[in-house]
Amino acid sequence: MMRSKFKQYYALVKFNLSFLVVFSAVMSYVLVENLQLEWNLIGWLSLGGFLITASANSLNQIIERDSDALMERTAKRPLASKEMSLIEAQFFAFATAFSGSFILYYFFNSSTVLVALLSLASYAWVYTPFKKINSLAVFIGAIPGALPCMIGWLAGEPELLLGGWILFLFQFFWQFPHFWAIAWLAHEDYTKAGFKLLPSKDGKSQYAALQSLIYTLLLFPIGFLPYLIGMCTLPAALVILLANVALCYQSFQLYRNRNATSARRVMFTTYINLPIVYFALYWGKLQ
Repeated sequence: MMRSKFKQYYALVKFNLSFLVVFSAVMSYVLVENLQLEWNLIGWLSLGGFLITASANSLNQIIERDSDALMERTAKRPLASKEMSLIEAQFFAFATAFSGSFILYYFFNSSTVLVALLSLASYAWVYTPFKKINSLAVFIGAIPGALPCMIGWLAGEPELLLGGWILFLFQFFWQFPHFWAIAWLAHEDYTKAGFKLLPSKDGKSQYAALQSLIYTLLLFPIGFLPYLIGMCTLPAALVILLANVALCYQSFQLYRNRNATSARRVMFTTYINLPIVYFALYWGKLQ
């Protein structure tokens, strides 16, 4: 019974996605210049950020429960399969939003809480319903998807300086090849539910692959900005460059081949790219 309930909540909070969000926030926090790192604060930031993200993901599944039931990849989610009641999920979403907000306010500052709640609201009530209207939903969703960088930065420095904006921009544009690769692989499933996510009416087209490649290319100038403002060293900037070259190569392969194998490689490369960029920046900060 307990194991079954744990699996339900694990799926409800989309644990892997929540972990990636928390990772972005924590790495942005530790990249703040002259910040005296305290492990207990890193722990509270991780917990507060995780709870806010868990709430956003729960609200997403509450809103999309009927659509999730239509798709093979999401039909087993607890609300779509009716393993969890709607009122239980609603209570959980409220409780995690409240407790996460309290933690961020108590241990950090009001700016961190406001941006966290902005991320939650825009993800749940703007991005989520817009997915059935227009593929611009991906652009809209990339905003709350990049706000964890600002949350982490503001937790360490209440004034959002240039470094925080650069991290936001990098993660904002990183999401396009990442999410479009996922949308490419799940296009038929998404179409069943009425979601419009690929940037082409023709679905898995050359134009959609070209858009992914263009947004990948934008990561090159953004990736050099930390070096230009003295946020990291040249060796760290070169590591970031190599990570972006690898992602660009895979995006070009998707443009050339337009098949599931290439899309899957783009997706996995984005998962590797982001940690490399953050760890390179932190290494460059320490040098």
